[in-house]
Amino acid sequence: MLTLYSYPELFGVADNNGYGLKVYAFLKLAGVPFVHEHIFDASAAPRGQLPYIVDDGETIGDSETIIAHAIAKYRLTIDAALSAEQRRTNHLVTRMLDDLYWVMSYSRWKDERFYPAFRDGFIAQHPQINAEGFEKAKAYNAQRYHFQGIGRYTPEQAYARGLADLQVLAEIVPATGFVHGAAPTSVDAGIYGFVANIYYFPIPTPLKAFVDAHKNLVAHCERVHAMVSA
Repeated sequence: MLTLYSYPELFGVADNNGYGLKVYAFLKLAGVPFVHEHIFDASAAPRGQLPYIVDDGETIGDSETIIAHAIAKYRLTIDAALSAEQRRTNHLVTRMLDDLYWVMSYSRWKDERFYPAFRDGFIAQHPQINAEGFEKAKAYNAQRYHFQGIGRYTPEQAYARGLADLQVLAEIVPATGFVHGAAPTSVDAGIYGFVANIYYFPIPTPLKAFVDAHKNLVAHCERVHAMVSA
C-alpha cells in the first residue's frame, strides 16, 4: 500500500504544511488507499523536503510529482473531464499557491506577533518537540526566507503578496460546489491544503482575517475538510 510521509497534524488539520495536506486531500478525494505517517525530520526525504510517498518500493517526492504518479499508476479519473482551459487554470493556481506558501510560512515563523502562538500551539500538541528545537527550526527558516526573498520584506509587504493571492482564490472559488463543477478535482485539494492551514489555525494573521471574511472560501474549505476527514 502507498505510504504518505508528511509533517504532523495541527489544530485538527491532517498536516500543518500546505503541500502535505494537498497530497493527503488529493489521495482521499481520488479514493486511493494509503497509510499516513507523520514525521518531523525531513533530512531523509527526497531533496530534504516533505511530503513524499513510498509506493511499491518507489520513493517519490514533490507534491505535483506525487499527484501525477498517482493519476498515472492508479488510472485516476479525478481530472479526466477537465478542458484544456481548466487545466491551464489549475496550473496557474498551483503556481500561485507556491507563492502563498512563503507568506503563510512567514506568518508563523518570521512575524514575531504570531510566532509565539504558533510555537506554543505546536508544542502543546507535540510535546516531544521542545522550545529549543523550535528555536533552531525558526533560525533555519529565517535563512530560507532570506535566500528566497520573502525574508527581506516587511510584514506589510509580505502580507500584501499573500492577500493578493487569496483575493484571486476568492474570485475563483464558487459559493457552492467546487472550482470546476459539482465534483472536486485536484485543484480543490490544492486550495484546501493551503486555505485549511490558515482557516483552522486559531492565530489571527491578516491571512486568516481575509479567509474568515470570505464565506465562499470558508464554505469550500469546510466542504473539502468534511470529505477528507471521514
